Amino acid sequence: MSSAEPRRLVVASNRLPVVLSQEDGGEWDLEPGSGGLVTALEPVLRARGGVWIGWPGVEEGSIPDLDEVLDGSAVGQGYDVKGVHLTARERDDFYLGFSNQVIWPLFHDLLPQCNFDPVFWRTYRDVNAKFARRIHEEVREGDFVWIHDYHLMAVARELRKAGVSQTMGFFLHIPFPPVDLFLTLPWRFQILDSLLAFDLIGFQTSRDRRNFLDCVRHMAPGAELRDNGRVVGLSLGGRHVRVGVFPVSIDFQEFAGMAASDAVSERVAVLRSESLGRTTILGVDRLDYSKGIPHKLQGYRLALERYPDLRENVTLVQLVVPSREDIPEYFDMKEEIERLVGEIQGQFTRSGWVPIHYQYGRWERPELIAQYRAAGIALVTPLKDGMNLVAKEYCASNVGGKGVLILSEYAGATAQVQDQALLVNPHDVEGVADAIHEAFTMPTPERRRRMRALRDGVRTQDIEWWVDTFLRAAADEDLGDSTRVERYRPRAPAGLLERA
Repeated sequence: MSSAEPRRLVVASNRLPVVLSQEDGGEWDLEPGSGGLVTALEPVLRARGGVWIGWPGVEEGSIPDLDEVLDGSAVGQGYDVKGVHLTARERDDFYLGFSNQVIWPLFHDLLPQCNFDPVFWRTYRDVNAKFARRIHEEVREGDFVWIHDYHLMAVARELRKAGVSQTMGFFLHIPFPPVDLFLTLPWRFQILDSLLAFDLIGFQTSRDRRNFLDCVRHMAPGAELRDNGRVVGLSLGGRHVRVGVFPVSIDFQEFAGMAASDAVSERVAVLRSESLGRTTILGVDRLDYSKGIPHKLQGYRLALERYPDLRENVTLVQLVVPSREDIPEYFDMKEEIERLVGEIQGQFTRSGWVPIHYQYGRWERPELIAQYRAAGIALVTPLKDGMNLVAKEYCASNVGGKGVLILSEYAGATAQVQDQALLVNPHDVEGVADAIHEAFTMPTPERRRRMRALRDGVRTQDIEWWVDTFLRAAADEDLGDSTRVERYRPRAPAGLLERA
């Protein structure tokens, strides 16, 4: 880590890295949180110290001694945990409303899913002000304030109005939309104005940064941009903002180490014995329309129809993690997925073979890593994803080195793994079907070569690399080539580029 690294981190995100649950006796229990952000950041704060600020996931006033409970959760963790208290209405309108019925679908190119209710925006702004007040209470001189994700895009402006002058960075974990789509947001100017109050803005891919800068050029024509190919300098109204590309990653050693442990190895042996020598195709997705689970199932069905040698020789293990169950569209999506699973089971099931093992629930990390290691193929096909850490977790867990990664062109991870993964357009069910068969028939030496390169890439550009590049950019250091990401090259049929 650079010598210019800020002495302490103040991290803020929508949720804390812990989950509260009430036991039968009425006492509250704390468990580690889940999700990509927690997976990425928790090891960093555990190692470096600081404070994590977020919503604890319970209604304001439901736990009178909540602050004391949260303080207890930080014992031995190496960092403090501080809660932002929200009422039930604030939770509904801020999180279920503006965050997940406006920003989430809009930023994932799903405009018809948006609900531009003005009440949602007013509550979003008020909740961001609450977060800003809590951050203001905790920040010290010399701290670096690191705000995360689309829930808190309006925090910076509130902090600046309160007189906070510390360096502030923002990282967007989801895609940033093209300018034409962003312009449909009724509060586009307010959001852009607050984002420009940060000192450093980070995106997952070059495409996301390009979309953001296009919005700046269109909506703030007086802005001056200095592009050195790594971090873009932006000057507007006397403010100087840096805009960079920082692909988020995982703790490679933690995943690889656990994958090689005796406990996981024993579980892998059980999973492989249950598969009866068949190749397991693994899907791990949160329940969300951006993940493309129905498209994946349709591609798998076509693969079974088109390639008879797959039948009774492969099994799709599809794990779906519950998400935003209070939003009706998510319940409808779950029903659609289960309908498709039922249709495929009815069409292809034979004595002694079921084509899909579908499970809906939550899994501890050792079980997920065992599933990763046992799978011969990972099928990761989101319609749009900021990064997709499942793809990287699969590679890190593949200690046997023979797995094949099939990845959507629209995942942010594509820019880093495109040369060794099989890339697919999830809307192209024929292409998905062909990729499944290609992965199934791929010779072992090629499997090993591809997976070795994938693992080396994830090992080199791990979670520490991500934090280091972001904090060095915040310190205005020369980053060399550390944030450079290769431009995406589409996987074209053989001869297509030559004919073009």
